Amino acid sequence: MEVILKQDVINLGHKDDVVNVKNGYATNYLIPQGMAIMATPSAKKMHAENIRQRAHKEAKIRQDAQALAAKLNLAQVKVLTKVSKNGKVFGSVNNIQVAEALAAQGIEIDRRNITFANTDSLKEVGVYEAIVKIYRDITATVKVEVAGEE
Repeated sequence: MEVILKQDVINLGHKDDVVNVKNGYATNYLIPQGMAIMATPSAKKMHAENIRQRAHKEAKIRQDAQALAAKLNLAQVKVLTKVSKNGKVFGSVNNIQVAEALAAQGIEIDRRNITFANTDSLKEVGVYEAIVKIYRDITATVKVEVAGEE
């Protein structure tokens, strides 16, 4: 069944994408939850018109996202935490602390858009890279330094 997404759905698509899904997934979950509508011919026409009207807004959003990505690629944050004698972090450093450190520098990023390359959290002192998803296919890499408190 073809549906038009009304919002971003993880592992399926972004808002305004036309995707094929199984009938049960569409009728039992996506449509009742308000995440999608059926892709009838009239709905497709309205969808095409809406996309045409939003094209210039999309260009502005992409431009702003690319500017933010350039700023984030140059950013480096330092997260201070308690560590043991051998460099192990008590607990862990996760995306929440990275988002707070970026906010302290004046860059507001939702914590759910921050991931680490090979792990969910950082458990040792060192320099790591955090991947920040800014907009659809635009991402940035931020250097995160985990250091011990004095």
